[in-house]
Amino acid sequence: MTADAPVAAVGAVAPVAPAASRRVADHLRTEILGGAIGPGERVRQEDIAQRLGASRLPVREALRMLEAEGLVEHEANKGARVPRLSMHEVDVMYRMREQLEPLALTESLPLLEDSDLDRLAALQDEIEAGVDISRFLELDREFHLGTYAGCPIEQLTATVVRLWNATQHYRRAFMQLTGPGRMWVINAEHRLLLDAVRRRDDVDAGRFLAGHIRRTRIELSHHPAVFGGLP
Repeated sequence: MTADAPVAAVGAVAPVAPAASRRVADHLRTEILGGAIGPGERVRQEDIAQRLGASRLPVREALRMLEAEGLVEHEANKGARVPRLSMHEVDVMYRMREQLEPLALTESLPLLEDSDLDRLAALQDEIEAGVDISRFLELDREFHLGTYAGCPIEQLTATVVRLWNATQHYRRAFMQLTGPGRMWVINAEHRLLLDAVRRRDDVDAGRFLAGHIRRTRIELSHHPAVFGGLP
């Protein structure tokens, strides 16, 4: 085990270097969002510390950060694991998204820069050019969260990101089941949303966004295999 900072005095607790915790959190976040660590899997401090060459203190702090982001949960006497959600839980989270994301978008629109809009258009161009599922999930996440980038209400944006994090696995599984056949719908909805964002029309943008989220929620309900048999 390596020390992250010198001990100031005998019996004092060495402060955890924030950079070390962020490095561990970034690595685990990428693995969880990318599907390398799936729902229900344990995230053991000892294993992570050994694999990343870190002490247990920054690993522990990193897990606290990821818990706040909705990527792991802590079970008493068992440690951390990636949450496994039922179909009903995911349905409720999507209903929350239908309400919260149009609000975040409304707050964001007046503060988006032209450069932000150009980036959104570039992301959609890349999606339409044809990408694999992993890359689509990255681009789709950046596209939607990018539309909320101007929202100054941190509590709102943090909740939105937490909901995205919690449901990432189920979006991936859904895309793997449905394949590229439904991409034309996603692209059409993204283009409608992007047009409304460029016009700074919060009514149209909110309506298109809510419909986009609702359609995914309804289609997910037709694929119980995504949830591993959990009702």
